[in-house]
Amino acid sequence: MQIFSYLLTTIARCSNWLFVKSKVLPENPINDYELDPSIPTFYVATLDSTSDMVALDIMCKKLGLPRPSQKEKIGNKELNRFVGIQAPPSVFGNSHKPSNALAHSKAIFEALKADINQNVQVIPVTILWGRNPGKEKPGVGTLLSNSLTPSWLRKCFVVIFSGRDNFVRFSRPIELNQLLTDKADVEELPHKLLRVARVHFRRQKLAATGPKLPSREQLFSSILASQSIKKAIADEAKAKGLSQEEARLQALSLLDEIAANYSDAMVRVADRALTWLWNKLYNGIEVNNSDKVQALADKGHEIIYVPCHRSHMDYLLLTYVIYHQGLVPPHIAAGVNLNFFPAGPIFRRSGAFFIRRSFSGNKLYSAVFKEYLSQLFIKGYSVKFYTEGGRSRTGRLLPPKTGMLAMTLQSMLRGIDRPISLVPVYLGYEHVMEINTYLKELAGNSKKNESIFGIFKAIKNLKNYGRGYLNFGEPISVNQFLNEQQPDWRASIHPTEAQKPVWLNKQVADLSEVIMTEINNSAALNSVNLLATILLSNEQFALPKPQLLQQLELYLELHRQAPYHNNATIPACSAEALLSHALKLDKFDVIDDSFGSIISVKEHERALLNYYRNNILHLFAVPSLIAQQLFNRYSLSIDECRKEVELLYPLFAKEWFLTDLQDNYIESILSFFAAQKLISFDGHLASVNKEGAALAQLEMLGKVIHLTLERYAITINLVKHHQGLSRSELESESALLAERLGTLHGVKSPEFFDKKVLSAFVSSLKEQGFIEQDEGTGIRGTTTLLTLEQHLKALLPAGIYQSIQHIV
Repeated sequence: MQIFSYLLTTIARCSNWLFVKSKVLPENPINDYELDPSIPTFYVATLDSTSDMVALDIMCKKLGLPRPSQKEKIGNKELNRFVGIQAPPSVFGNSHKPSNALAHSKAIFEALKADINQNVQVIPVTILWGRNPGKEKPGVGTLLSNSLTPSWLRKCFVVIFSGRDNFVRFSRPIELNQLLTDKADVEELPHKLLRVARVHFRRQKLAATGPKLPSREQLFSSILASQSIKKAIADEAKAKGLSQEEARLQALSLLDEIAANYSDAMVRVADRALTWLWNKLYNGIEVNNSDKVQALADKGHEIIYVPCHRSHMDYLLLTYVIYHQGLVPPHIAAGVNLNFFPAGPIFRRSGAFFIRRSFSGNKLYSAVFKEYLSQLFIKGYSVKFYTEGGRSRTGRLLPPKTGMLAMTLQSMLRGIDRPISLVPVYLGYEHVMEINTYLKELAGNSKKNESIFGIFKAIKNLKNYGRGYLNFGEPISVNQFLNEQQPDWRASIHPTEAQKPVWLNKQVADLSEVIMTEINNSAALNSVNLLATILLSNEQFALPKPQLLQQLELYLELHRQAPYHNNATIPACSAEALLSHALKLDKFDVIDDSFGSIISVKEHERALLNYYRNNILHLFAVPSLIAQQLFNRYSLSIDECRKEVELLYPLFAKEWFLTDLQDNYIESILSFFAAQKLISFDGHLASVNKEGAALAQLEMLGKVIHLTLERYAITINLVKHHQGLSRSELESESALLAERLGTLHGVKSPEFFDKKVLSAFVSSLKEQGFIEQDEGTGIRGTTTLLTLEQHLKALLPAGIYQSIQHIV
């Protein structure tokens, strides 16, 4: 028997060497899970399979973990380290040989009972061959798809054809000693261990491959058979004088336009193509906080990804990262403008479903789309959509579009039995490939439709775009959110139709604000956006290299020691290394003379760099405001500082989707300034250090917020001096005056006079009680507006404020 086992193992090793290429997650399980290779170790897997054991053995050898092919001595017993909880079925039929997993588990617990001081780690390991979820109705192709318990013959085919996509995921070890301490009925523990393992492996497989796929025809038939679609078809036939069959064919045509046609084979091909693309385009993709998403998958949550939208690259990058985190790629809500040949069919096969910009006037389309989305959730597919609706042209988050979120909540009211979690995602780039197009559109050019020629042009212009950044934000449990905000929401559940209760609009609006806030909480500082923040705050857009490095180091330390939020990420390298990297991206000039080097923004990049600065401007809002206060007054009490920050912060929070102002945030910033010797601070009074570079550093940091304060001052002075303006007049006049001020002072930031930004500010003034609006008398300022105007006057340079008052 031992000879036969040895032969099987040898054959499996040869097969692995020829056919298998494994990917391990996490990449360093010893550090991530604090594993101890020196103590007795056992590996629990789904299947008692030689090929699984060999694949794991090779990976453990590389990682420096105890090898599962060897025996483990515990007490006076020698036990196999590899425990497969289920034996493979016979080649013909579904009968399974009895597994020795239970006996193995009992032996481990008996050894632990004999020596309570013995420390043992049992590590669950998910081993998948390929990521094919399989079909709801099995066909010939399922022979090669992954299965929890394939026969040895089927496993041979799986290894040969899917071995290059072998996937090994380690999970956190099970604390057996803790189980012994907690559990009174020790005899039940081996059974409990195996039950927990089975549930864990099912969830792991579902997270990695997704649910089994229905055929496209099956899916369409089930959707058309739903009560809501039958009613919509009947209404359409009656409204347009069509027969039932004609209206049904229209619904079928709409489904064909909308629905994804996910293919695991297409995703594998796309994975290889995108690996080449990222290596061509970027110096690296930095991913942070992915453990938050894996924790949701481990708990069996329905995951909905809600990223910000910077570029068409977002579609590809986020899906690629999710796939490489060992999770199933989500179904992606893509604009119908992307449904052109050949991109459309490729996107559709990669999981994209297409959505029109507007549903208005087409009740049948609305009903079909809502039912399709509900079916995705009911079947357990993860989904991704952009709450902004479209790509940001300014680099700041756009006001959320709530349609998809509303439909998500309505789908929950169908009684989905899995908890749903929203995962906000921050996406950032050191270069956005559409940046020049965005600038033209902000200048008034019409948006061009995507086409195959645009793809060829983009491929032709591929170059070094620096680094990409993807930060997963804090997940939002939709169930918990509704339980807290709308405790009676479950009373609205209907098993067949997605109802729209009266409370829906308010909760959707509130939830969308939480999403946007969590996205900005997870912002990524990088070389380009930091240098843009510094250099664009100087009138000549240039600084001597030593002064630039000093300011850059100050900003890095500010966010390390007094962070706006712990989810925001900071480069680990030095200011010198960041500058060296940024200079390779061809956005900055280096001018050398006898005194040293000057770093300046290239002429044609000045307007473009505002985009990158806007990605992180919210992280500097409060530090910049405090720095400006200190620069203007030299001495400032903590109460004066807090009063001014609290006056302006609600406007900042509305504009940049900021979290609530933390109690100790202002004190932490002042303490940081003191640690950097920019000021002295005794906990009550802050005084500027007038020697050295302190004043210059505070001045530069204070200027970061200037354009925002200037924009505020224009609108506020218009209200003050021209009482009775209508809202549209106030917004138009603000935009015109901002454009003039920009011309006078060389402002190259397009959002400075963007009507959408100014309109949002007017709404914020009204919400915060700074202005009142009456249909008869127009807009007028309140007493708090006059207080705000005086604060802005004190903060801004006299020359700029005089220009504002003059043009108003």
